[in-house]
Amino acid sequence: MYMSDSDPTTYEMTAERISPKRTRIDTGDAEFVVGKDVNPVEFFVGSTLACLNSTGTMVAREMELSIDELSMSVVGDLDYSLYRGEESDNRAGLQGLTVEIDVDTDADQATVDEWLAAVKRRCPVTDNVEHETPLDVTAESV
Repeated sequence: MYMSDSDPTTYEMTAERISPKRTRIDTGDAEFVVGKDVNPVEFFVGSTLACLNSTGTMVAREMELSIDELSMSVVGDLDYSLYRGEESDNRAGLQGLTVEIDVDTDADQATVDEWLAAVKRRCPVTDNVEHETPLDVTAESV
């Protein structure tokens, strides 16, 4: 297994409440608003597909695998009970995600399976979905 000696990339962003359902995010290089066109869950789930596409493209290039077209769909269930302050036995987050990828390529199924295994192993967003990422949240009155 390849181990990198490089330091991890640090992401620092700031956010400002525009309204109860809209948040402006500043990445330092770009700004975007969550809640204007898509809600935070849709943005997160869509980011999963976007990262699979980006990682899939990079892995395909490395494997010299030609992808003519790639389309994906995702389905996930979320129980909004806890979000609304109601009792629930479910977690507040997504209960799971199922992604289907249709890839148009001349490669055989064994090569596509090898490609997918590498994509799943290397995709940063899906790694965060599948594995716990420590989160520390604090609040300060100003």
